[in-house]
Amino acid sequence: MDKRLIVALDFPDAGQALKFAAHLPVQQCRLKVGFELFVSAGPGLVEKLVGLGFDVFLDLKFHDIPNTVAAACRSASQLGVWMINVHAMGGQAMLTAAVDAVGSLEKPPLLIAVTVLTSMDKLQLKGVGVDAEPREQVLMLAQQVAQCGLDGVVCSAQEAALLKQEMGQEFKLVTPGIRPSNSDISDQKRVMTPKDAILAGANYLVVGRPITTAKDSLAVIESINQDISSAALSMSGCFESD
Repeated sequence: MDKRLIVALDFPDAGQALKFAAHLPVQQCRLKVGFELFVSAGPGLVEKLVGLGFDVFLDLKFHDIPNTVAAACRSASQLGVWMINVHAMGGQAMLTAAVDAVGSLEKPPLLIAVTVLTSMDKLQLKGVGVDAEPREQVLMLAQQVAQCGLDGVVCSAQEAALLKQEMGQEFKLVTPGIRPSNSDISDQKRVMTPKDAILAGANYLVVGRPITTAKDSLAVIESINQDISSAALSMSGCFESD
């Protein structure tokens, strides 16, 4: 099964994260460990999750001088994670250093880059000196990321169709800001439902609070996976008719 759902373990400590993960179906989802949890629990938690059989996306968005990012990517890869990321705004030298560091490993993880956070819109971009629409900035960064040899990007599902068209099918798109129908969008700005995100071209969907705060998390996971399967089947039918 191509597990396209990534559950974000947005918990403050290892105990809560491991308790929650213990009830998740390894065959139906991957896991994401981000800043808060990693700072609290450290590499040991990541290794425990990998030991439980989960594919882990270590979401630390490395953004520093090239040598520092290269070293961080090597260290992260040694934890046995499935995917790591850097920030596309780090520039070509940093991106290339990350690619070289990961490429030298026997079993490298997927390496992707963050483009524009899904919590940002045009107004917030302008506030940090970027006078462009989010989709324009995302495309520009994605093109640079591809030129440097990374596997793909983190982007809003709202940019997925554009990126698939411009970057090709092999370029991986990881989309946070996914919200099932009728769920709270919280602090996200650019959101989309699971089915629509897959139809738009997303490869992997990151879902956090709609799952972790649900009364029945397994039911939400099952529902999202059904939406993913439905979208994939629909796309398959379109390709066959072509």
